[in-house]
Amino acid sequence: MSVLKANCPSCAAPIEFQKGSTIVLVCPFCRSAVARTDRGLNDLGKVAEIMDSESPLKLGLKGHYKGQRFELTGRAQLRHELGGVWDEWYATFSNGWVGWLAEAQGRFYLTFYQPLPSGAELPPFESLQLGQPVQAIPNQEPLMVTEKGTAVSVAADGEIPYKLEPNERSNYADLSGKGNAFGTIDYSMNPPWVFVGNQVTLEEIGLGDAKSVKREAARVSTQGIGCPNCAGPLTLTAPDKAERVTCPYCNSLLDVNQGKLTWLKALKPPPAPPDFVLPIGAEGTFMGDARFKIIGAVVRSVKVDGITYFWHEYLLYNPLIGFRWLIHSDNHWNFVEPVNPAEVESGQIYGTGTTVTYKGQTYKIFQDAPAVVEFVQGEFYWRVEQGETVRAIDFVAPPLMLSQETTDKEINWSVGVYQTNEDIEKAFGVSNLPKPWSVAPNQPFTGGFYIKAGFGLLGLLLLISIFMLPFSIGNTPLNETITLQPTTSATTAQTAFSQPFELKGNRNIRITAKAPVSNAFAEFDIDLVNEQNQQIESLFIPIEYYSGSDSDGSWTEGSQTQDATLSSLPAGKYTMRVQGTWQNFQQPMPVEVKVEQNVSRGVNFCCAFVLLAILPILALIRKFTFESRRWSESMFGSASSGNDE
Repeated sequence: MSVLKANCPSCAAPIEFQKGSTIVLVCPFCRSAVARTDRGLNDLGKVAEIMDSESPLKLGLKGHYKGQRFELTGRAQLRHELGGVWDEWYATFSNGWVGWLAEAQGRFYLTFYQPLPSGAELPPFESLQLGQPVQAIPNQEPLMVTEKGTAVSVAADGEIPYKLEPNERSNYADLSGKGNAFGTIDYSMNPPWVFVGNQVTLEEIGLGDAKSVKREAARVSTQGIGCPNCAGPLTLTAPDKAERVTCPYCNSLLDVNQGKLTWLKALKPPPAPPDFVLPIGAEGTFMGDARFKIIGAVVRSVKVDGITYFWHEYLLYNPLIGFRWLIHSDNHWNFVEPVNPAEVESGQIYGTGTTVTYKGQTYKIFQDAPAVVEFVQGEFYWRVEQGETVRAIDFVAPPLMLSQETTDKEINWSVGVYQTNEDIEKAFGVSNLPKPWSVAPNQPFTGGFYIKAGFGLLGLLLLISIFMLPFSIGNTPLNETITLQPTTSATTAQTAFSQPFELKGNRNIRITAKAPVSNAFAEFDIDLVNEQNQQIESLFIPIEYYSGSDSDGSWTEGSQTQDATLSSLPAGKYTMRVQGTWQNFQQPMPVEVKVEQNVSRGVNFCCAFVLLAILPILALIRKFTFESRRWSESMFGSASSGNDE
């Protein structure tokens, strides 16, 4: 590998271009950006010192990607037009590849220059629309525009593979695709350059052991900053990333520029003083064992049907993970993480019944309204303003909430996971948080277990009943017609006996009597006589049957057949004694009697079914009430209940 040794054209100090792809080297002595050309070295001007951060990356770190070794040899720092900076690390590979490792808000993106196919043209920067797929860039699925803006080159270090101009402004567009695909269009070139790659973790690129760089004493310290309005002492948790901070003493909103504070304005107090239940500086554990600190708090609001609703958002910070949010609304909580917009399958027009899909889960629209910043406290990684407004659209699939926030420059998606009071109390080591009221948009219904368990038991009962059917086949010990002779009156009883028959023990008994009565009645007292011990079991079977016709047509009442059931009798030989009276006593009365054993009546099954059904039915009623309360709070209340069991 050839090394170009020369002297800085600004300070004459010795400098070395280590990499053949290096175009600009930042002189470590005078901070001049020195460009290498075919005619020599050019001084492009001074560049600022890199703003120190808690980045785990540093020049000279070595990693690997797709089997190829690389080294971080340069670093450029760019400022976002809405505030905040991000780092782009120049990675040179052992096989000649040149890559960029971008670091922003705790996330990392490794990209490479991607030449466009012959004849392909990129859309002009001015015509780019958020959410627009860019078909000209080769990819399995088109990359989607998620952000467009203007960046300013504010600092650099090491060797840079392009002509870096200090304070140069350049338009760019960030793109996202499925499978963590990521891309950037650099409109500072003509034609624009495209860089395509993936969002990666440090573990995936062999830098998992990299640790956050310790702040030096010379850096912005938490003790040396005072409010420029009231001189009150301020503490910055993330001075390398903070763009706005509020003074807790005079309620001023301050701009942060590398630790230098500028007074912007006094914040207007909200209609009701914000009662943040968690203080700035509190630390909580989420995502397993990741420790986050609350560095900022925001009061936001939406107006629906003339009513303004307020909620609180806490900005969480972990140097190695980045920023997350904790949402507090109606004393319900959500832990919120950013998601790749390209992974969300959605349309562009949202209304009642609209759904979107993320990771195979369907979410239903709940709210679509402008969200307004009412009040801020603490420090923030963007230039937050009181009155700042974004379009906020929420979709729910309890216990998850998928949210989209859009401006004219950026589109962001995030997913929130519902947290109970117990979860938050455990995370922050606090107690007695205020109890929630109403039902949260993505609050899970906790009675789903009882619905599933209840219907599971009903299914088990049905299976047992089906399984027992072969074992409940009945037998008929007696089926005989007994004729009772005419009597002298309708109240005079006549008696007859059946043939002897055998009954088995521990089986139910059904006795059926059938008499040919018509517009008349008959009553039978039936005794089962045990021939061994003469014990008698008696029962009464009345029969009546009437029919006729009137202006409404034919009608019938009663039946010529009735039965009665005994639970069981001791096994043995029995005789049936039938004693009867009937209306047409002058005529003989033939009575068909039948004795059946082991009869499946379904009474026990029905009783068990009713008892077991009480639990899931009550749970379903509770679920219906729960979902009604949930969707009564939605702009799209006609949407059906969520799948939250």
